[in-house]
Amino acid sequence: MEKTNSYINIMDRYSRRLYPYPSSLESSGILKGSIRAVLFDIYGTLFISESGDVTVARKKVTSKRFAFLLKRYSVDLDADETKKRFFQEIEKRHAKLRDNGVDFPEVEIDRVWMNVLPLKDLDTARKFATEYEMLFNPVWPMPFLKILLQRLRAQDIKMGIISNAQFFTCLLFEHFLGSKPEDLGFNDRLMFYSFEHGYAKPSQVLFKMARDRLKDMGIIAHNTVYVGNDMLNDIFPAHGVGFQTALFAGDKRSLRLREDDERCKFLSPELVIRNLKELSEHISKQNKSV
Repeated sequence: MEKTNSYINIMDRYSRRLYPYPSSLESSGILKGSIRAVLFDIYGTLFISESGDVTVARKKVTSKRFAFLLKRYSVDLDADETKKRFFQEIEKRHAKLRDNGVDFPEVEIDRVWMNVLPLKDLDTARKFATEYEMLFNPVWPMPFLKILLQRLRAQDIKMGIISNAQFFTCLLFEHFLGSKPEDLGFNDRLMFYSFEHGYAKPSQVLFKMARDRLKDMGIIAHNTVYVGNDMLNDIFPAHGVGFQTALFAGDKRSLRLREDDERCKFLSPELVIRNLKELSEHISKQNKSV
């Protein structure tokens, strides 16, 4: 608990209010049948991500700010060279996982930092990783997030997460909303973070795991909605396992239509929503009509 609080304190130090940038996409679509479960992406869907995605975040890692962070942790290494080694270490681990048959690999970022920096222990590496993340990819709750979770919980909708994430991701709920995900209504059997399994989206692995877990709970894929902001990473794999889908178009920074990708050219979500509150309204209306 004390270690968790130390990571949250770091988030407190760097947090600043962010606002979504409206996109040009209009709300549209309709759900089918009864909806009994909703699964969410996190970055760009439940939380505003200033960088939009990891690729953009890498470009924002300035040497000056990174050098400041290294100095805070008494790391006497060149910022440019260390940054280069960091990304090389990620690619090396990705390559090893691909050789072992992982289609879209994910790393444990705290372990990467342990290998790149002369840090004493895992806790220090996790503090460094959290501070790094908050410096170069700050986040803030998406408007209506708390209202959405309250409404879905009141409707007895099972809630879960399938997200590209790291150890600090689940702490965002506690930091910003004051409660752990499970206390906000998320089912602990339906939480699938990429770093825990070694697979990242758009791999279908986490989605298949979620589908099977829901089946064990008596909920079929068609009665489940997956919500995300990326047509390739979210809508494509969710559609592939039979989930209904909702494309979140509430923030231009993170909206990814992937119109030039063959996997997405003829793919359409059941819903397009411009704010999170719309989702609970669609589900409530749909469930009353069946």
